[in-house]
Amino acid sequence: MKIESRLAQIGSIKEPVTGAISFPVYQATAFRHPRLGESTGFDYARTKSPTRAVLEEAAAELESGDAAFACSSGMAALQTIFALFSQGDHLIVSLDLYGGTYRLLERIMSRFGVSASYVDTDDLEAMDKLVQPNTKAIVIETPTNPLMLITDLEAVCTWAKSKGLLTIVDNTLLTPFFQRPIELGADIVIHSATKYLGGHNDVLAGLIVTKGKELSAEMAVLHNSIGAVLGPQDSWLLMRGMKTLALRMERHQYNATRMAEYLLTHPAIAEVFYPALKDHAGHEVQNRQSSGNTGIFSFKVKDARYVEPILRHIKLIAFAESLGGVESLMTYPAVQTHADIPVEIRNAVGVDDRLLRFSVGIEHIDDLIADLGAALEAARAEIAGEVSV
Repeated sequence: MKIESRLAQIGSIKEPVTGAISFPVYQATAFRHPRLGESTGFDYARTKSPTRAVLEEAAAELESGDAAFACSSGMAALQTIFALFSQGDHLIVSLDLYGGTYRLLERIMSRFGVSASYVDTDDLEAMDKLVQPNTKAIVIETPTNPLMLITDLEAVCTWAKSKGLLTIVDNTLLTPFFQRPIELGADIVIHSATKYLGGHNDVLAGLIVTKGKELSAEMAVLHNSIGAVLGPQDSWLLMRGMKTLALRMERHQYNATRMAEYLLTHPAIAEVFYPALKDHAGHEVQNRQSSGNTGIFSFKVKDARYVEPILRHIKLIAFAESLGGVESLMTYPAVQTHADIPVEIRNAVGVDDRLLRFSVGIEHIDDLIADLGAALEAARAEIAGEVSV
C-alpha cells in the first residue's frame, strides 16, 4: 500500500467494537485485570495506553522500524534517547544543529559525563578523526536546522556500523513521507512531532522509532522509566494531523521551492539555503536518498539592518518560533532557536545576524510572495532613508 493511503488510514480499522473510523481517545490511566496473572495488554497508561499504542504502531510502520515511542515533546524524545548513554560516553553530532539539542547536550548531559564533538557529518574523514574508544553514537540532522546541510545517510550509516556506533537521525524536517533513514541503515529515528507530523501548531509531541529487537526493548524500558510519554488527547491530535501529511508536505515543498526561487533573484538577498535548488551543495545527495524536500529554508539578507523591519512588516507570515505548521512562520535563529549556541560557534557555522529561517506554510504562494516582497521593499526603503522609521 502506498504511503499516502497508509497515512490517511491511521487508526481507522483499529477499533474492534464500534468500528469507529477515527480511533477513540482512551482517557483512562488504569485498566482492569481479568484475573490474577492476566492482562488485557494495558495495565497503566505510562507503560501503554490504547490511543498512544495505535499512534506508535503507525509511526513504526511508516519509518520501517520495529517499535515506536511517543513522547511529550521532541526534547523529551531526545532526552529518552540520550538515556541510552552512560558516564564517560562520547557522541559525534552534526555541527549545524538545532539549539535545543546543543543545550541539552552541553548543559544537561555534560553533568552526567556524556560529551559531544561537533562536525560536518557528511565529512567521513573528519568524523574518523573524532572517534574515540568511548564513542557510542553519531547524531545526525539532515537537512540541518537552519542551514540545510545534507548528510549522505547510507554512507554514514555504513561507516558507523564499521565502527560499532549507533546512528541516530533527526527526520523532523522531511518526515517519513519524503525520507526514511532506517531504510538507509539508521538505528534510531527521532521526530519533533510538533512540527510537520502534527502540522497544525496545536500539539506538542515527540516520536522515537527504533530498529532491532534489543534496542527496541531497551528503549521501551527507558520510555516507561523516564515517563515523558504522550497523553491520549495529544496522541489523537497527532494521528489526526498525520492523516493529511502527504497533502501538506507536497504543498509545503511546492511553496518553499517557489519562494526560494523568488528570493534568489531579489536584490536584498545574499544567499538562499534550500536543497531543492540545483546549486545547493547537497542537491544530488538529497535527490538520491529522499523523494522530496522540506517546507523550511533559510536565507541571508545583504545587510543585518534589514532583519528588524522585515519581521515588523510581514503580515500574513507570522514572526514566531516553530516550523512545520500549515501557517507560514519566520524565525530569527541568532536570537531565538539558536541563542543557546555560543556566538563564536554560530558565526563560524553561518548562523549569524543576517540569517532568517522561513517555514513556508500552505497558503497560496502568490500571497506569500506578495507579503514577503512588500516587507523586503519596506525594509530597503527604511534603510535607504526613503521613509521615516
